[in-house]
Amino acid sequence: MRKLTFDFADRALFVRLFGGDVYAVGGYVRDLIRGSPSPDVDVLVARHGLEAIGRKLEKHGRVDLVGRSFGIIKFTVRGKTYDVALPRTDRAGGQGVRGHKDILVAADPELPVEKDLERRDFRTNSMALRLKDGALIDPFEGRKDTLAGRIRLTNPAAFPEDPLRVIRVARFASVLGFKVDPAIYPAARAVDLSGLSFERVNDEMFKILLHSPRPSAGLEEMFRLGVLDQWFPELQALALVIQDAVFHPEKDVFGHHTVWAHTKLSVDQAAALAGLAGLPAPKKLTLLLAALYHDLGKVSTTRWEYKRGRMAVTSCGHDIQSERAARRILTRFKVQTWNGYNLGRMVPLLIRTHHRAGELWLNREDVTKKAFNRLAADVQGEIELLVLLDAADRAGRGTRLVRGLDRQARWLFKKFEELRVNRETIKPLVMGRDLLKLGVPPGPEMGRLLKKLYKAQLDNGFETKAQGLEKARRLVERKAP
Repeated sequence: MRKLTFDFADRALFVRLFGGDVYAVGGYVRDLIRGSPSPDVDVLVARHGLEAIGRKLEKHGRVDLVGRSFGIIKFTVRGKTYDVALPRTDRAGGQGVRGHKDILVAADPELPVEKDLERRDFRTNSMALRLKDGALIDPFEGRKDTLAGRIRLTNPAAFPEDPLRVIRVARFASVLGFKVDPAIYPAARAVDLSGLSFERVNDEMFKILLHSPRPSAGLEEMFRLGVLDQWFPELQALALVIQDAVFHPEKDVFGHHTVWAHTKLSVDQAAALAGLAGLPAPKKLTLLLAALYHDLGKVSTTRWEYKRGRMAVTSCGHDIQSERAARRILTRFKVQTWNGYNLGRMVPLLIRTHHRAGELWLNREDVTKKAFNRLAADVQGEIELLVLLDAADRAGRGTRLVRGLDRQARWLFKKFEELRVNRETIKPLVMGRDLLKLGVPPGPEMGRLLKKLYKAQLDNGFETKAQGLEKARRLVERKAP
């Protein structure tokens, strides 16, 4: 039996408590073989009942039985939490919510470890590592698949038992850079995914976007596995929409200049730019979702036109239609805030306005501060995300990932800074409470007056609160009978 060399903080504690009956399982073993051990360790304990395991563990840390029905204990020691599970079998049960089959779980302390591994999704995840001596339990050639960078199913029932595994194929391919076994595709496309919850689908999509070196790999796998067809038909449709080859030389796998090819490359470039900028996860996700949905409107606006002496492919007004389509998707998936950041608001705003950043560049000899003020206000001060989305869209014509900002993006950032246009400077100087002091009662008239004052502020009509109050006073006096 093959043995692996490894260690983690609480290995000795688990061995002391459970001897040769405790194993690391799943992703930890896979990542150890890949040479990049994960800090997260899932633990399997055989030949001990759940209550007995809990009694032993509670002497050394906090025990939470929240996963009791699945034979799982949450064990926290010195600030680190482990999932400690019994061996178990899973099988599809009766019809659950939205027609999705419930999973019937049978935890059994006496179940051989090999039988527990048999229920798991992919062979690369179907290994166990005995903590006592490092012995590798590998009945399904998981090590071989891991070293080959290959995804194969552990058993044919994997998808019917839990259809989410279809999307997990895409995530593992994208995040780990693994190749998908061709036999998986027909099996995946035959699975009904309609029973999945919006939350579970969102979670997998977000992981693909946030954790993949090139999210396009996961997006393409979602296309090939039939996920887009069932859950994201708006994205699926992009594969049938062509673009003008003069402006969009990028091609799909069939050699066609499609919006889908451009979208995938734009998302990859957005991920690279987010990394260069050091964006926190909520803003990175906002940028990548905006890149993913920024051209949805081309489905309804693309047409042939005679332009500049030749027949050209155009899509006038696609930014507005893209914004509307993005709003519909985000609403359908119940996406609003994520980690405290309002994705549901910012993604459509960025999509609607990102072409205007390019217009500032094209008119850079004559552009005024007013234009910068208005654009910054329209994206609620998220200037960095706006410029990065514009840059990702532009860079989405090539496969080589950007290593820095191009000339246009650098100019935009510099100009916003030179003009002192930022989140703070675009805040309204005159508020409703100020108008109350001038005798303006709450109501529609106050709203109209505040809107007029804010427009004047953005148009450089005044730069200080005192100047704004003076303008407000004049407007109020003008309205007086």
